[in-house]
Amino acid sequence: MARIRKKYVCQDCGHVTTQWFGRCPGCEQWNTLVEELTLSTAGTTRTVGQVGSSGSGPIPLPQLSGTSDTRQSTGFTELDRILGGGIVSGSVVLVGGEPGAGKSTLLLQVAGWVAAGGRDVLYVSGEESGSQIRLRAERLGTMEDTLFVLTETDVEAIISHMIDLEPALCIVDSIQTIVQRDITSAPGSITQVRESASRIISIAKERNIPVFLVGHVNKAGSIAGPKILEHAVDTVLYFEGDRHANFRILRAVKNRFGSTNEIGVFQMGAQGLEEVENPSSFFLAERPLKAPGSVVTACMEGTRPLLVEVQALVGPSPFGGTPRRQSTGIDGRRLSMILAVLEKRCGLQLQTQDVYVNVAGGVRVEEPGVDLAVAIAVGSSLHNRAVGADVLIMGEIGLAGEVRSVPQADRRLREAGKLGFASCIIPHSVYQVLDKKRFELELVPTHSVAQCLQLALPRMGG
Repeated sequence: MARIRKKYVCQDCGHVTTQWFGRCPGCEQWNTLVEELTLSTAGTTRTVGQVGSSGSGPIPLPQLSGTSDTRQSTGFTELDRILGGGIVSGSVVLVGGEPGAGKSTLLLQVAGWVAAGGRDVLYVSGEESGSQIRLRAERLGTMEDTLFVLTETDVEAIISHMIDLEPALCIVDSIQTIVQRDITSAPGSITQVRESASRIISIAKERNIPVFLVGHVNKAGSIAGPKILEHAVDTVLYFEGDRHANFRILRAVKNRFGSTNEIGVFQMGAQGLEEVENPSSFFLAERPLKAPGSVVTACMEGTRPLLVEVQALVGPSPFGGTPRRQSTGIDGRRLSMILAVLEKRCGLQLQTQDVYVNVAGGVRVEEPGVDLAVAIAVGSSLHNRAVGADVLIMGEIGLAGEVRSVPQADRRLREAGKLGFASCIIPHSVYQVLDKKRFELELVPTHSVAQCLQLALPRMGG
């Protein structure tokens, strides 16, 4: 005999309890537990509204049917590269970002591009009316007869239209507005998001329809709703950067069909989002010349070398207590390690100095190949000595103060040569294996951070 049971699920972390608490035992957030009904029968339990098993059995691997390698273009070279070459049939892509980042604009442009090729596209909107979407489409120039707009929040109605239309692409904006009528939870709750996404993903795989889901972000900057949503989809894309600026950075944090290290750079214009073909020159366009604390380095974002400016500002701590260590664009723990090396191995007196480090342009750099540039920028600001405007610095720093090699150094150096840099300070281990004749810029090897400080700031201490 079936019995309906109650449980309480946290809307932030997904923690499940059998009784309600004002404060979640998992994440300790207040008023985040929401009641959820489950149906229990003879040893099985499922959420009300949840789809059961398909009943499929195990199949020998050689007998499984393969998928086609053919991908359809999105109309954006940057987005195609992030996705691994284009849109894969039956794939589900989750696009997240802050309000105003350009999620709806980008996907409506993609929808217009696909529809312009004579293929049917279904654009589902649970937030905007049809007239609002038409106004944006007119501004973007995406008025296509094969672009169908559906203003609906009922997941079963959406799936019915997906089955009838069999579109070449389906866009759902946003998944937090979609509801399943037999679930009592409010729209956007963890149960509604999980079950609605599960139904859409199931149909996408069954009918081989590629789907883009728009996801809201919470205060922490992550996709709102259950973490299982990110696990269920094939690709997760995040918009980064300051939404008030005119450029956007789209990064893949999960991709079953390509690399997770790729980024795409877009610029917001009058006609929507436009691709930035040369991001390096774009990020260095406003770089101050002969300014202490400014250093240019080369990092790798997937297969693309990217030149960015690292800025540092060092000044006496006005409070006389613990000095501030603040970073934007690089990991704060990495910065603390670099500062410790500068103090212990290079003799820089930073105990009473506030240190601020920023990667200009809103770029977030995660690889250790920018360590040396950060260290030199801090030393440059501390001693008020500017690094040459045509000098590029790259390398990883070890705790002993040594400079370690970076991968794909040849690609970084070629990018630096294209932008007119005259010299580059690189790890000695990289200098030994490179063919110097292939590069038009002077290569200067360094063994340690202390040696690099003397090379980059020759008058330091003099």
